[in-house]
Amino acid sequence: MPGPKTDVGIDMNTALRQTFAIVMAGGRGSRLKQLTDTRAKPAVPFAGKFRIVDFPLSNCLNSGIRRVGVLTQYKAHSLIQHVQNGWGFLRGELNEFVQVWPAQQQTASGSWYEGTADAVFQNLQMLRSHRPLYILILAGDHVYRQDYSRMLAEHIAKGADVTVSCVEVPIAQATEFGVVGVDENDRIASFLEKPKDPPSIPGRPDRAFASMGIYVFNADILYEALQRDAEDRLSSHDFGKNVIPSLISGCRLVAHRLRNSSILSPSDNGEGEPYWRDVGTVDAYWEANLDLTTVNPSLNLYDPLWPIWTYQAQRAPAKFVFDDDLRRGMAVQSLVSAGCIISGATARRSLLSTNVRVHSFGLVEDSVILPDANLNRHTVLRKVVVDKGCNVPSGLVVGEDPELDARRFYRTENGVTLITASMLERL
Repeated sequence: MPGPKTDVGIDMNTALRQTFAIVMAGGRGSRLKQLTDTRAKPAVPFAGKFRIVDFPLSNCLNSGIRRVGVLTQYKAHSLIQHVQNGWGFLRGELNEFVQVWPAQQQTASGSWYEGTADAVFQNLQMLRSHRPLYILILAGDHVYRQDYSRMLAEHIAKGADVTVSCVEVPIAQATEFGVVGVDENDRIASFLEKPKDPPSIPGRPDRAFASMGIYVFNADILYEALQRDAEDRLSSHDFGKNVIPSLISGCRLVAHRLRNSSILSPSDNGEGEPYWRDVGTVDAYWEANLDLTTVNPSLNLYDPLWPIWTYQAQRAPAKFVFDDDLRRGMAVQSLVSAGCIISGATARRSLLSTNVRVHSFGLVEDSVILPDANLNRHTVLRKVVVDKGCNVPSGLVVGEDPELDARRFYRTENGVTLITASMLERL
């Protein structure tokens, strides 16, 4: 039965079946400091019950893309375990799957991945075996909701060889990104990594297009480009630095505006700002999590039409106990996940992940508590991120003495304190 067609007559069901998605999930994310000492950045918990990698994977599933390879490398055990546990429900006999592709030193050099382009190049044999017409390259460490089918439809309708997904940013901030220069028809004329003088969007001198690290390639174009890049000894084998710029003169490259495929909340009436976050620093990670506790968060996790899928252990409902004047179990303007018990303690403007315990006379404010953390009696935590599995000792106070916090833990310039199990062991 023919699938739905776009305005230009594209059979999108067929096009989606001919698409293969690759999620780049091998990076450490060193700017997250000790949060990535034991896990890759895509495996870092987010929003109480998810991992960061769940967002691009959910976008694939919700967009109708059911063939996905997840490329891993740095400290990948927890990431591999999560993908295997949470994303094994697709039916292989229907040619639907999410597969983990670990780094295997598959080229003659026997090297680990030397860049994003090299990571895909080393898996070309497996990629070719699936015979896709279109290849979607995704960063595995960003948080956003995007319908890739709309991006693919635009790629096909415009006759593009390569499409680059772009988000609008203020021109002053564009120096922190890979910046895409375009003409009046959004055809790409330049691709510059962190330029000092970024090109603006035509007609918008105060805004620039920042690359999201999301690309649609015609398969034959990608194969040829990766082979040339692999043979270039001077290349750093990166999509943004090398592969994309090398194609501008000889191929048709088009910028795709995130606004055209972003999944907005129904309450926005199509007029809200597209949500995309690189939660790559402790401050950005804390801020994105805390935003979820507000009345109208920028990221809507409650949309039944675009669910975020994940693996989650079966836990009992969150519980709040004691209602005395001296100790009252309560949470205000907070997210409290399954398995949590707040026993005679208070949480305000905080996010408590799965299976957190907060014991009597404790106070948690403006904080992100990751799974399986245990906060003993009389702890006071303000503006902190507590890593998974931490056992916070009784009476610990963080967030009142900046100098003391910085000596014992990691404290950012914006005053967010990161607490990990190894830091607590040194107290």
